[in-house]
Amino acid sequence: MTNQLDTPVLEVQNLHVSYRANRSWYEAIRDFEINVYPGQIYGIVGESGSGKSTAIKAIIRYLGKDGKINDGQILLDGEDIVRKPRRQMKTLWANRMHMLPQNPFVALNPSIRVGEQVAETIRIRDGISRRQAHEKAISMLERVHLADAKEVSHRYPHELSGGMQQRVVLAMAFSATPQILMLDEPTTSLDVTTEATMLDIVRELIQTTQAGAIYVTHDLGVVAQLCQRVAVMYAGEIVEDASVQDLYARPLHPYTIGLIACVPRLGQTKQQAALRTIPGRPPSLQQRERGCQFAPRCPVALEKCFVEHPPLEQAANRHKVRCHRWQEIASGELVVEQAFQSGLEVSEHLEREQLLAVENLTKHFDVPRGLLDFLQGKPPTTVKAVDDVNLGIQKGRTLGLVGESGSGKTTLARMIVGLISRTDGTIELNGKPIGNTVRQRSRDALRQIQMVFQNPQDSLNPYLTIGQAIRRPLMKLAKRSRHEAEKEVRRLLVAVNLDESYVNRFPAMLSGGERQRVAIARAFASIPELIVCDEPISALDVSVQAAVLNLLARLQAENDTSYLFISHNLAVVGYLADYLIVLYLGQIFEVGYGHDLFAPPYHPYTEALVSAIPVPDPNHQTQHIRLSNDIPSPRNLPTGCRFHTRCPRKLGAICEQEVPPWQDDGDGHYIRCHRTIDELILLQQSAPLPQAEEDSSC
Repeated sequence: MTNQLDTPVLEVQNLHVSYRANRSWYEAIRDFEINVYPGQIYGIVGESGSGKSTAIKAIIRYLGKDGKINDGQILLDGEDIVRKPRRQMKTLWANRMHMLPQNPFVALNPSIRVGEQVAETIRIRDGISRRQAHEKAISMLERVHLADAKEVSHRYPHELSGGMQQRVVLAMAFSATPQILMLDEPTTSLDVTTEATMLDIVRELIQTTQAGAIYVTHDLGVVAQLCQRVAVMYAGEIVEDASVQDLYARPLHPYTIGLIACVPRLGQTKQQAALRTIPGRPPSLQQRERGCQFAPRCPVALEKCFVEHPPLEQAANRHKVRCHRWQEIASGELVVEQAFQSGLEVSEHLEREQLLAVENLTKHFDVPRGLLDFLQGKPPTTVKAVDDVNLGIQKGRTLGLVGESGSGKTTLARMIVGLISRTDGTIELNGKPIGNTVRQRSRDALRQIQMVFQNPQDSLNPYLTIGQAIRRPLMKLAKRSRHEAEKEVRRLLVAVNLDESYVNRFPAMLSGGERQRVAIARAFASIPELIVCDEPISALDVSVQAAVLNLLARLQAENDTSYLFISHNLAVVGYLADYLIVLYLGQIFEVGYGHDLFAPPYHPYTEALVSAIPVPDPNHQTQHIRLSNDIPSPRNLPTGCRFHTRCPRKLGAICEQEVPPWQDDGDGHYIRCHRTIDELILLQQSAPLPQAEEDSSC
């Protein structure tokens, strides 16, 4: 743990930052203050637009020409760097301050091998030979746990997975032994297993080097498991600042309470209750109020809150809060969580007739040979993306599909929708076979199956208004007249909690959550029987995630629509799904009802997925299982059990040579594994694995 008596490596005092827009300057950050100590990881959380990234860019002096620091001090080892010229800042960036971006590919030069990029940083800074720098670079790549670091060093960035790219950027940052490290949502786009490994590496490097770190995220689970202290930001200012233990045990600001209430817990389902949500969205720079910025969204706001700006007050034990009513909340006189919207409750489901039946679905891609392979007579390589998958979806029910990137989830979904052709297998809708691709399907089949993509920005035409985007499927697929379609557009917008004013707006004028709601409205426009949701909430804030999950649950209950819901987050899928499938390297390894996948027995792969989920509770204790390396390439599938190369429960040769049988746990729960159900229960309820890495956090 950090010794709080140490001198802070970074002190930020009374920081004020402005941005220029439309020839006017607007205050983006106000009265921002934090102290970061050596070896401490300081979390900053909040929704998009709260000012998290602006704050750390200001601290590292990387705002750009439209941003400026109006007031305040940024003390690095006691030295104020606010007015330092850019030439001197470059020296600090090279040696003492580093930033890890959300997208590692942007930080890497695509035309230079990654080993050379790390070595170049070391060579320029330390003034050593190329050979010495290269040796140090290999050492740093090994330090961030890259398997076969020497071989990886010869690859280009595009040849690495997202997790490997992020480790390379981390190696570049720590090669200089920085005093302070800024991490701007570095694991948001990663699988849950890769994210868990990255967080372990960050924790280990911070403890070893005793650097200070600021970790920016909207994931409250990551903060709870990684950080020692956390600041909650809203509309450009800190509204609460406390140790992680105090913040999660006794949050004092209504905004913090709302954020924590939004997060779906492991095992929580839509049958129990809808997730709590925070209505509205953060104000823009031009909409900042004179009173409490959160007052328009706060369920317990008083008249005073709208006219008087609350100060950041000291509560107890270095716990700071900016709220007029924090004393009532602290005493228990005011209970805030129950005041947030909880939405619709969904009744317990009974078995229904089958809507979609998929049998022996297979997709193999032929990879063209290079010139050298052709001259050597090597046969073309086949990628087995999906291999002999069987599944069914009942009417009005949700089938959840989970697995890491590369497991075949999206390929399977696109075959069902008809965006790509299948190599083998059949797909039946309401007992009737449907065509291979959209071109071979009837208009009615196209109407009955719709899709919501991960990034709504990519699926909405930027040149069409929201009204035009939703009206198109109403007229083309549902055969509505223009007048009927216009009325239905407005009804659909209201159904997804958007008012009629959105009809004439363009996608660029909407937030990410609003664009995703529009995409959902458009999917429902043709009155489909099945909607395929491919990671629809992975890029959204936790408060928006809760609202979208509740929306999907409500629309399903009202329209009796079925979902195929794809995600790598088991907690999210478990909340919405009635039935779950775990996919790995194109094969199903476990199927069962949602509640079955959160208690033993699990398949060892599911066990690792559950273990990797960051739980929003710093006191949560779990057996940490970290998969040793990245998922193998579908070009070269392992023999026997496809998971044996990473499995912490591996038996031996039988796993390497023989395809595992299905084990029946009863009540529709099946596991594909060589170990028996009783063995798995015994192992998963006993002491941690020798292969498992124990949590080393403070």
